[in-house]
Amino acid sequence: MKVKARGSFAVLLLVGLGLIAGMIYVSLTNGEFDITVKDIVRTLLRINPNPDYDLVVFEFRLPRIVIAVLVGMGLGIAGAVIQGVTRNGLADPGMLGINAGAGVAIVVFLYFYQGQIREITWFSVMAMPLFGLLGGLMAALMIYLFAWKNGRLEPQRLLLTGLAIASGLSAISLFLTLRMNSQDFEMVAVWTSGSIYNANWKYIASILPWFAVLIPIIYARSHTLNLLQLDDDSARSVGVQLEKQKGILLLSGIGLVSACVSVAGGIGFIGLIAPHIARRLVGQAHQRSLPICAVVGALLVLAADFIGKTLFSPVELPAGIIVAILGVPGFVFLLHRRKGRA
Repeated sequence: MKVKARGSFAVLLLVGLGLIAGMIYVSLTNGEFDITVKDIVRTLLRINPNPDYDLVVFEFRLPRIVIAVLVGMGLGIAGAVIQGVTRNGLADPGMLGINAGAGVAIVVFLYFYQGQIREITWFSVMAMPLFGLLGGLMAALMIYLFAWKNGRLEPQRLLLTGLAIASGLSAISLFLTLRMNSQDFEMVAVWTSGSIYNANWKYIASILPWFAVLIPIIYARSHTLNLLQLDDDSARSVGVQLEKQKGILLLSGIGLVSACVSVAGGIGFIGLIAPHIARRLVGQAHQRSLPICAVVGALLVLAADFIGKTLFSPVELPAGIIVAILGVPGFVFLLHRRKGRA
């Protein structure tokens, strides 16, 4: 299925990467402790290193920037996969309950691990994505069971079921969080709202293997994602092993979401908005839209995190709250457009 791009893919990709580079520059140099570009370069190249600059750049800002980029990429790509598999432009890992499922599983892990949450160990950071995957799969299975009707997955039932399950799982997360001690409660409450303030290199190491494995699997099936936009019979007629490919793609998407939730909590709307922006820029072909989804998602999370930590300084708003403030109008707009076409 050949789809003509609406713009030059290479140019748009370079512009997007340039904007990301600009946001990285702004995030590195601005904050409670401003650093000049010269000092940033000297710190990165280890020229007469300053302990204060080392602390700010390598321990605080750089890990946070890397996590923001990775989380934005993962959520953007996962959103495109889920929308493609379900053929529903309103599908999103957050609204379908996958974020909530991954989140409640990680909260369960933290609940039994409380007292040691502040001591970040390799065991905890490596275990959280695994718990998130189990929770995301649990949520996806429940959604399928309730949304399946007459031998097919109905888009409207899928959306409503996902919202209901997300609400229920969020309530469970809140119940467990309220039973934690005060220190752990404060940390988990901030994390569940979608914050990357506690980013560190261990978190980055814990999710990099997931990205290195799952993103190539998804991109290798970008043509299959194109074919899945046909009806089931047409897709089967061109040789697509429908259920197998859907399962691989959904499992990969849920794995990406789980890895993102494990380090950044419940940042919503990225998986909804990024695919729509990408499709408007480069068309429907997933070979082109998936990389643009990654770039748009990274840019949105980077911008949201920077706004959250600087606009209301010294108070810091989690990136998830900023994304939600910007994402709700976008969701209403998409819902209105969809209703107008019905």
